[in-house]
Amino acid sequence: MKAFYDLWYRVGTPPWVGHARSTLVEMVQTGGLLPGRTIDLGCGEGDIAIFLAEHGFQVTAVDFAPSAIAKARAKASDAGVDVDFVIDDITTLATVSGTFDILVDYGTFDDLSTRQRAAYLDQVTSLAKPGSKLLLWCFEWEVKTWERLASAILPVTGIALQPGEVERWFSSAFDIKQVAGETGLKTWPRGWAAYLMTRR
Repeated sequence: MKAFYDLWYRVGTPPWVGHARSTLVEMVQTGGLLPGRTIDLGCGEGDIAIFLAEHGFQVTAVDFAPSAIAKARAKASDAGVDVDFVIDDITTLATVSGTFDILVDYGTFDDLSTRQRAAYLDQVTSLAKPGSKLLLWCFEWEVKTWERLASAILPVTGIALQPGEVERWFSSAFDIKQVAGETGLKTWPRGWAAYLMTRR
């Protein structure tokens, strides 16, 4: 999976690249998320990390694709902001330590296998202190059998979360509130959701 994403960033532009998503923008602009020590988990080309840095957040941004981090550093330089971009795997973090006030994940957790999700949760739980906020954006819908079979042969391991799966994974450590989402869409992907969680 790492090689697949690294190549994609190296030779192309994945569809999620280009801007911070509206849910995050609105929360920052309305004070739903206040500046603090922040980590962007699976940052890609750094668009979200750069947006947060532009709004006063102290940002560490992590991705396992070196080509993505190279593009992210160039974008941050062009934007004139300071972001600590790190090449690392968010399921086995080796270069990030301490806790963060805010954790942001836009489309990473739902792309992981069951085993990787468990490892990710261990990492995220250790990075969050009581009161820390985790903003998780994910694809979410009732996954059909054919979609599950198709995902088994793709370079990515996940396809979407089932409704209720976020609660199943995170409720032992976080209070969870869904803040946005759509489901039953006619096009594919067929749904998405955004959750704001607070570490207990």
